[in-house]
Amino acid sequence: MKNQPIGIFDSGIGGTSIWKEVLKLLPYEHTIYLADSKNAPYGEKTSEEIISLSIKNTELLISKGCKLIIVACNTATTNAIDYLRKNYNVPFIGIEPAIKPAALLSKTGAIGILATKGTLTSELFEKTADEYTKNILKIEQDGEGLVPLIEAGKLNSTELNNLLSTYLKPMLNFNIDHLVLGCTHYPYLIPQINRILGKHIKIIDSGEAVAKQTKAILEKNNLCSTKTTFNQHQFYTNTTTKVLSKMLLNVSTKFSVEKLEF
Repeated sequence: MKNQPIGIFDSGIGGTSIWKEVLKLLPYEHTIYLADSKNAPYGEKTSEEIISLSIKNTELLISKGCKLIIVACNTATTNAIDYLRKNYNVPFIGIEPAIKPAALLSKTGAIGILATKGTLTSELFEKTADEYTKNILKIEQDGEGLVPLIEAGKLNSTELNNLLSTYLKPMLNFNIDHLVLGCTHYPYLIPQINRILGKHIKIIDSGEAVAKQTKAILEKNNLCSTKTTFNQHQFYTNTTTKVLSKMLLNVSTKFSVEKLEF
């Protein structure tokens, strides 16, 4: 099992931001990535639909021999990871908005949270937020419409920038000093976010923490790869490969991108 792949799935291309952090920390691990772009965004679906899609993705990754699965989607984590952990015999790594560090580090007592509706309305999000923001003002914003634009490759479009400005500028009125990104697609918007909010506001996402947790769980379960050469990485999408391939342009390791019906 040690040299079997790590499986990663997301509602599209956003989880590649997580994959890049995993690759950085664990360069000798083989990975298989599922971009379920056909069903993006998960954040606008019911909890039942999200669980069903997560089951589909999990079973495909298990069929490909994955030793561990990263749920590289905040919405899938907050809605489905408890079910997955109870029903499948592989370790799962989930992703939650990094509310805790933002709340602990805030000097102004106000933080912004940009996430999908599916994440903001989940029980796990509410529980985490209640635990760590008792004396913190949290400004929550549903990023409706952002994921489809990112999936369409419109990262620098006027439409996306206008939508992002509409969501973020009001947060400045509350004197936030941290912005939590509660969707794995959103790190690709950091340059635009910095232009809107200014670089004095700290942006926090979960990528590095997820990579560290993945390494810890592999070590705990004696599942670390024994290889000392860089591995091939396989990416599958159920829509066009064009945008996914574009997101990986600056990756120096070997990888393949294929279209697969799932």
